[in-house]
Amino acid sequence: MSAKPVPKGFHTVTPHLVCRNAAKAIDFYTSAFGAENIRTHKMPDGKIMHAELKIGDSIVMIGEEFPDWKVLSPQSLGGSTVTLHIFTDDVDSLFQRATSAGCTVTNPLVDQFWGDRYGQLMDPFGHKWSVATHKEDLSDEEIEKRGLVAMEQMSKQQK
Repeated sequence: MSAKPVPKGFHTVTPHLVCRNAAKAIDFYTSAFGAENIRTHKMPDGKIMHAELKIGDSIVMIGEEFPDWKVLSPQSLGGSTVTLHIFTDDVDSLFQRATSAGCTVTNPLVDQFWGDRYGQLMDPFGHKWSVATHKEDLSDEEIEKRGLVAMEQMSKQQK
């Protein structure tokens, strides 16, 4: 039997999150985003070396922080520049579920000029998430025109 280059259930790009207290993170992602724990491999001391969670149709890998190996979480690094994005059929329900589980709202859920209902969250482990339901198919020209109007409005609000 020959192995496939991309394992079944995975996509070409797969996020791999490093979390301080990965076991707690897995429980959190299950509660906040409806993740399903596909598999977990532990170190001899019980810490999670590697786990695979399924969120929607995508796999997210989770691993414990190991400072001695320079495997650090956003909490140790002082933040993250990466945002994980979830498209869902009902973004309002997912946003409520995630905030009820402990995510902090960093950008409220609103209808955006590019055609998505969209918001951003920070989880208790320092990872940033954006969530959306795509509501309108727009041309690049329509998005650009709406974007200019939105930026103009934001500039006026900041004055």
